[in-house]
Amino acid sequence: MSIDTERQQSGAEVTAPPVPSLVRAELPTWAPWAVLGGSFVVIGALLAATGGFSIGMLVVASAVVYAVATYVLSRVVEGGRKAADRLVTIVVTLAFLIALAPLVSVVVTVVGNGLARFDVEFFNSSMRGVIGAGGGGYHAIVGTLIITALAAVMSIPVGLLTAVYLVEYGKGRLARAITFFVDVMTGIPSIVAGLFAFALFALFFGPGVRLGFAGSVALSVLMIPVVVRATEEMLKIVPNELREAAFALGTPKWRTIMKVVIPTSIAGIASGVTLAIARVIGETAPLLIVAGLTTGLNFNPFEGRMATLPVFAYTSYAAPGVPREPYLDRAWTAALVLIIIVLVLNLVARLIARLFAPKTR
Repeated sequence: MSIDTERQQSGAEVTAPPVPSLVRAELPTWAPWAVLGGSFVVIGALLAATGGFSIGMLVVASAVVYAVATYVLSRVVEGGRKAADRLVTIVVTLAFLIALAPLVSVVVTVVGNGLARFDVEFFNSSMRGVIGAGGGGYHAIVGTLIITALAAVMSIPVGLLTAVYLVEYGKGRLARAITFFVDVMTGIPSIVAGLFAFALFALFFGPGVRLGFAGSVALSVLMIPVVVRATEEMLKIVPNELREAAFALGTPKWRTIMKVVIPTSIAGIASGVTLAIARVIGETAPLLIVAGLTTGLNFNPFEGRMATLPVFAYTSYAAPGVPREPYLDRAWTAALVLIIIVLVLNLVARLIARLFAPKTR
């Protein structure tokens, strides 16, 4: 007979063992916000009292106090595991905000200064015969679009086919050599690409050559490795089961690549191509060397100098005339137009990815 049975028979009261609670206390949803507000108030008061108030010091010190105070409060109320989770969340959020701050600052600065000349005259006038106020960047916009388009036409097919070879066909020393040189080309300075294009065209046209097409060649040197690397990574994540299923149906390898592999990864490929175009569209050094600068409009990339937005902005800001303000305003507007072009390219890439991505339903 068990002890509990004997106690029941003897009439003694049986006490059940305590059941541990599965529900822990939690901080109310308003507590983190209250701690954040209190941190700003306390740090602001201390900085004001010491006479060393500054926005940067206020933000940094408040963030540190907020992280420490939230961790201590959560550890007391919620336990160590939840406190560690809250601390890591705060650190990750702060890292994101720190990374976002320069981008926001650049956009706000460029938009604020670039709106001064963001008018109709800037988009339909060149700088031919203009001294001081007036004029615009129409010739630079046209030059940027032509040179970048030619660079994309040369770079995208070469980059796509190279990536397809490396992923689907490449084996042995040749594939390893191509991969090595692509990695090396990814990190070369842009000035080296400009000097390469200048030396190449100087062999045929003389040392004083300045051509828009030479600028396209220089940009393609920078663009090809980015397209290769981005496309290669997208092709690698296509499941091998899709390839094997196509092979099992008797589909040739080239047709499998065209109808299965590339359509499956078209969204990532479009994003990679857009990243490559955005990488080169703002380059200044190679275009300053091989394309030069002109104040007039030139639609022919195979004849004469051709202005571009990066070079136009650089020269307007680095060597302004008298008075300085009109030149600086045009430089900021050129930078704003460059940002808008990159934004439009990203929107087009997203549209292409959505239209050509494989349908799941």
